[in-house]
Amino acid sequence: MSHRPFPGRRSVLRGSLAASAALTLPTALGSAPAFALSGRPKAGWGVQTGDVTCDSGLVWVRSDRPARMIVETSATESFRTSRRWHGPLLGADTDFTGTTRLRGLPSGEQIHYRVLLADPDDPRRTGEPVTGTFRTASARRRDGIRFLWSGDLAGQGWGINPDFGGYTIYNAMGALDPDFFLCSGDNIYADGPITSSVALPDGSTWRNITTQEKSKVAETLAEFRGNFRYNLLDDNLKRFNAQVPSIVQWDDHEVTNNWYPGEILGDARYTKKSVDVLASRARQAFSEYFPISTLRRPDGRVYRTVSHGPLLDVFVLDMRTYRNANSTDDQTTDTQGILGAEQLKWLKGELSRSRAVWKVIASDMPLGLIVPDTGDGKPNIEAVAQGDPGAPLGRELQIAELLRFIKHRRITGTVWLTADVHHTSAQHYQPSRAAFTDFEPFWEFVSGPLNAGAFPASALDNTFGPERVFVKAPTASNVSPAGGYQFFGEVDIDGHSGELTVRLREQDGTVLFTQALQPGRVGQ
Repeated sequence: MSHRPFPGRRSVLRGSLAASAALTLPTALGSAPAFALSGRPKAGWGVQTGDVTCDSGLVWVRSDRPARMIVETSATESFRTSRRWHGPLLGADTDFTGTTRLRGLPSGEQIHYRVLLADPDDPRRTGEPVTGTFRTASARRRDGIRFLWSGDLAGQGWGINPDFGGYTIYNAMGALDPDFFLCSGDNIYADGPITSSVALPDGSTWRNITTQEKSKVAETLAEFRGNFRYNLLDDNLKRFNAQVPSIVQWDDHEVTNNWYPGEILGDARYTKKSVDVLASRARQAFSEYFPISTLRRPDGRVYRTVSHGPLLDVFVLDMRTYRNANSTDDQTTDTQGILGAEQLKWLKGELSRSRAVWKVIASDMPLGLIVPDTGDGKPNIEAVAQGDPGAPLGRELQIAELLRFIKHRRITGTVWLTADVHHTSAQHYQPSRAAFTDFEPFWEFVSGPLNAGAFPASALDNTFGPERVFVKAPTASNVSPAGGYQFFGEVDIDGHSGELTVRLREQDGTVLFTQALQPGRVGQ
């Protein structure tokens, strides 16, 4: 693969969490005062960038008090020549978080940036600048693309363990120098309290950093916000955020396990039983803590297309907000399905219009893996596949419609990436093995968790003919990160041949499985 060099990243990272006082303030703020004095705004949660394209990107920060967000960008880490962007006023209404959109950026270039927080009443009073870097997508096909994906962070009570080094998987991911990271959902576990210690099967103890907001299930807006802040206590994650842009989607644990619209909880831990109320609060916190291009729209939607130049479009799905109720999922007609009618229409249109060589469908749940929902004691289904290997039923009907559409419109280069099931695997879907045959073969790759309990491999449903080509999963349930089975995936797209290579990796970066795909094929 031809890949752009990445000059100066390590030195940028050294300053990403504690910038040098030698940096020059914007001239509009006056002469440079001393940094880090008492009463000045501080950005102790680091910086993030998101939804980066060929000419734009979003920069995120959180202040510890009211502040004006200012972003400077430069082609070099010296910031000798820079461009200034005036961002929003950060206040209590957004939990002192804010996002600034950068437009008109050069394509395929390394962008160095720093965020300053200024006192709203005295612009001369600023805190320490916090620095980061990212690459814009290239408009030149020959440059190639590398990105990573995974999901599931701080689940099942396994939080930030200082004895374990915290979220060390982010160090292995950062070492690969990706263009971006796709987080496939379960960015937090709002329904998963974290205690100070957990006994491990070998007699040792897993020790967690704890906070008040993580001591119970999240119900209030403050508690949801605290769940997102919890992960930003980890220095590995903050360094990674300053180094690698993100594309973020959500799944269930940003609200509560296996939720669907209209659900009334029977879980005794909750005093607020309406999932719709909880989801509204969770969505607000989610929109405050990630730089996502669509969340400030009136509909606040998560699904979107992020274009990464001529080689790649990423279609980010939301399989949570528009789904029907979890059930046995064996109905013979289903217009709502797991995407909702409007999102399915959007996805068909976006796939049809895309001219990218590769079209990654970022799915927060797998297609042919059976994911049950037995929370109320019934044999309900949480994902798409319901265990009946015959003709499509329930939510499978909507997926069958989409797969048929891809075939008949001759849409090439579709690849499905997902997480959710807390193991890693590769499935090839083939009509000759399937009950439903009106589609072209395609691949689905699963990764995760990042730092959560690992679980045995899910059973397969033969409706779409999946063959599990590779899997690594424990035989026991809820294996801690200390026991291994933490995973992420890598995608490399060669700029010359257009070949796409998927590598499934474990926590330290070791490659477990590799699959190369050729461009230009309907489905894939």
